Amino acid sequence: MGNVDSKLNFRKAVIQLTTKTQPVEATDHAFWDQFWADTATTVQDVFALVPAAEIRAVREESPSNLATLCYKAVEKLVQGAESGCPSEKERQIVLNCIRLLTRILPYIFEDADWRGFFWSTVPGAGRAGDEGDDDDGARPLAESLLLAVSDLLFCPDFTVQSHKRTGSVMEDIQSIDSCEYIWEAGVGFAQSPPLNYTHDLNRTELLKLLLTCFSEAMYLPPSADNILNPWVTFFCATDNRHALPLFTSLLNVVCAYDAVGYGIPYNHLMFSDYREVLVEHAVQVLIVTLEHEAGPAAPVGPDNLFVNYLSRIHREEDFSFILKGLARLMTNPLIQTYLPNSAKKIRFHQELLVLFWKLCDFNKKFLFFVLKSSDVLDVLVPILFYLNDARADQSRVGLVHIGVFILLLLSGERNFGVRLNKPYSVRVPMDIPVFTGTHADLLIVIFHKIITSGHQRLQPLFDCLLTIVVNVSPYLKSLSMVAANKLLHLLEAFSTNWFLFSASQNHHLVFFLLEVFNNLIQYQFDGKTWLSLAQVPDLIVLSCQTWQLSDKDRTKIICFVTLLETIEPFPKGLSCCLVPVAIDKLTEKAQVSEDGTMVCLQHMTTDQNVHSPQHTHSPQSLAADTSGIAGASDTESNSGRDNEVRSLHVLSWKSKLPLQTIMRLLQVLVPQVEKICIDKGLTDESEILKFLQHGTLVGLLPVPHPILIRKYQANAGTAMWFRTYMWGVIYLRNVDPPIWYDTDVRLFEIQRI
Repeated sequence: MGNVDSKLNFRKAVIQLTTKTQPVEATDHAFWDQFWADTATTVQDVFALVPAAEIRAVREESPSNLATLCYKAVEKLVQGAESGCPSEKERQIVLNCIRLLTRILPYIFEDADWRGFFWSTVPGAGRAGDEGDDDDGARPLAESLLLAVSDLLFCPDFTVQSHKRTGSVMEDIQSIDSCEYIWEAGVGFAQSPPLNYTHDLNRTELLKLLLTCFSEAMYLPPSADNILNPWVTFFCATDNRHALPLFTSLLNVVCAYDAVGYGIPYNHLMFSDYREVLVEHAVQVLIVTLEHEAGPAAPVGPDNLFVNYLSRIHREEDFSFILKGLARLMTNPLIQTYLPNSAKKIRFHQELLVLFWKLCDFNKKFLFFVLKSSDVLDVLVPILFYLNDARADQSRVGLVHIGVFILLLLSGERNFGVRLNKPYSVRVPMDIPVFTGTHADLLIVIFHKIITSGHQRLQPLFDCLLTIVVNVSPYLKSLSMVAANKLLHLLEAFSTNWFLFSASQNHHLVFFLLEVFNNLIQYQFDGKTWLSLAQVPDLIVLSCQTWQLSDKDRTKIICFVTLLETIEPFPKGLSCCLVPVAIDKLTEKAQVSEDGTMVCLQHMTTDQNVHSPQHTHSPQSLAADTSGIAGASDTESNSGRDNEVRSLHVLSWKSKLPLQTIMRLLQVLVPQVEKICIDKGLTDESEILKFLQHGTLVGLLPVPHPILIRKYQANAGTAMWFRTYMWGVIYLRNVDPPIWYDTDVRLFEIQRI
């Protein structure tokens, strides 16, 4: 009955607040204590007992009462942080205030007139070290709130295990060294404190409040300008004395978490795992606090200590701990067991992908550590699994984007291509063709799946997908027949007239594929087991009409393919709607020098690169691209004009097709193959393949062009995309309680189902 009475009293207090037309004085402690001192509500209770309509009503009709409620709640948190919450009653007051602020803050942020309220000063609330009640030195309410939350996250017997001995004097929370109270062993901390579910619950509630404070970004319209989040800026600045232990605690809790535990079947159904909820909120707070833009375009402001700490991690044992932890969690949803649903499956893999991205982006030593061994494949396989699993689901388009961006970042480094040569033996449940090959084969097969059977909203990623394949192609030592067929099918599909003319930039996809084939021929033909190279002539035949080859060349090719025909026809399933992605803005070109280092080619235009030409298009040529999908013109004159414009468009890039290497290969091999076929009367292709495998083209092919890598480069557009995606994920993941549901979010659109 006590709990029912407590809820009833709390509800009465809320009604009183919404019905009072006169401001309630801050000194009326009896009234304000009804919200936190006399109640024992859960966070779910607070959300149920404080309806959105009533919060907005107070905001509009009794603004002073809402302001006083927020101020008094923060005041109680500050008092709790100063006292260390020695009693159970004080802890309950702190928890009630945390829950109430978590409920109210989104409605403060959604109103532009209220957004600056927490950054106003409260009379008498001086900064640390200030004497007296000089209002000029008053601390904004937001700063007081964030500092109190930081203190409470290292409050002995509330969120961390006390170090005091029985009967000793209580620890002073203001003087303790919080680096001794880091939540979990790992980076920079060797001790693993005992698990305490009450501490985990309290930490989680504080992290929910932190996320809510940081979520002001959700209520601002999307903008390419990088606008500093004042809440994150202050929290990650030097004023927060707990910044280092907080960063370390969050990172270690995430990377040390083992969802499977001892592997007892169905244990997750019998026991609540409070650590999982904490880990999920810890990774969300981490990725939000690590939102930071470097470079000349970055806004001026104090250094983000969280970014600074992350970028300075350098010990190999720390890198190993982080990588193994993230790989273990990313792989968790892929685990297969004999008993259905017997193993616990985490659901915060999208946040893990964002964290991995930020680690690689901000700490290049970590990126090089990831790529220096085959451990990178432990991350690659789950990413490819997510891409394949989400490819046809419109609601998970963002997941595919973040996965592709990560692979684009990795593919900019030589070692990534080298690591892909490791045989793929771990069988993950995916609806892809069975093959025997390498991780490169797996990547190509899944990319083919995304392109041919993915949602149409993924079409802007085609350039990125093929750029990744181009980047790794010089380092691939072999390719399975399945993967080779997939590449040839893509060339067949992208070379059709209707696709080439459906958008002005579509021919770039053909250039990318030809660049892949050139790299395979020039860098990996000699002395390698290249079964699939027997099919290289097919790619010419597939598009000879578009490329308008001479009759002599065509005869040679057709003769050659007749001998080596191994490919069965593929169904055409591509959509004709492709929105081009600005791959040149997303990447910068780098050339691999003889010693393996990268030489930046920032000032090299695509027109200077014969492998990826780019052209400006006149309005007439763009009109021709549109007419390519529209079908035949109603009149002969229009038809003739369209054909003429289309021909000019083709001529503008056809002469730059990188066919020299492929044609030289044919000029050398076709006569040799014809000769052994005639001399030996061969009708079986196996002998021809054996001949190709043991042959060499040293000195016969054109001098290999320098390996050209397109490395990811940060830009305002992708930074905006990451911000929107990150907050979209956090919005959808926080449904218990639904912190931001039914508020006026402006960063992204909410589609009601």
